[in-house]
Amino acid sequence: MIEDDKQAADEAVAKELDGVPADMIDDEGKEEEGSLSDALSALKDDLDKANQDILYARAETQNVRRRLEKDIADARAYAATGFARDILSVYDNLVRAIEAIPPDLHDDPRMKAMVTGIEATQREVEKVFASHGITRIASTGLPLDPNQHQAMLEIPTEEHEPGTVVQEMQSGWMIKNRLLRPAMVGVAKKP
Repeated sequence: MIEDDKQAADEAVAKELDGVPADMIDDEGKEEEGSLSDALSALKDDLDKANQDILYARAETQNVRRRLEKDIADARAYAATGFARDILSVYDNLVRAIEAIPPDLHDDPRMKAMVTGIEATQREVEKVFASHGITRIASTGLPLDPNQHQAMLEIPTEEHEPGTVVQEMQSGWMIKNRLLRPAMVGVAKKP
């Protein structure tokens, strides 16, 4: 019976040592203490490195998710940019049509319906622009802002400070907080 217990204990030790490199086991079947602590230290270092890699991977995944969410939000907000830029020329033509009609013909019964129709169309376009976050850039009387204005000419004048917008040749527009089209302006300069 004692021999059976000894044999069972030897088998248990053999199972525990199975997979441990031979150079880590001494002649009596016990692991060397220094090698075991070195292996344990190496395993702890590997575990720390793996945990750090997991944290970096999670952070990178979160950054990618945020970037994608921002890209999706921008795509939704600015999807109509090309279309809006094209419609601006239609709006400009409506404004030109109204300006081309002499003021005395605005009240002429033969022209009144046409003028009213053009003005109603212009108001409707402005309403649609506003509902989509498209706003007109203020320019006349303001200092030149190269981020919103495109100076087309300089106008000599003493009435305004140099660098002040004194004439707007084409209106400028923003879509949300992005420039859709700069305002083409004339800027004051000293005579």
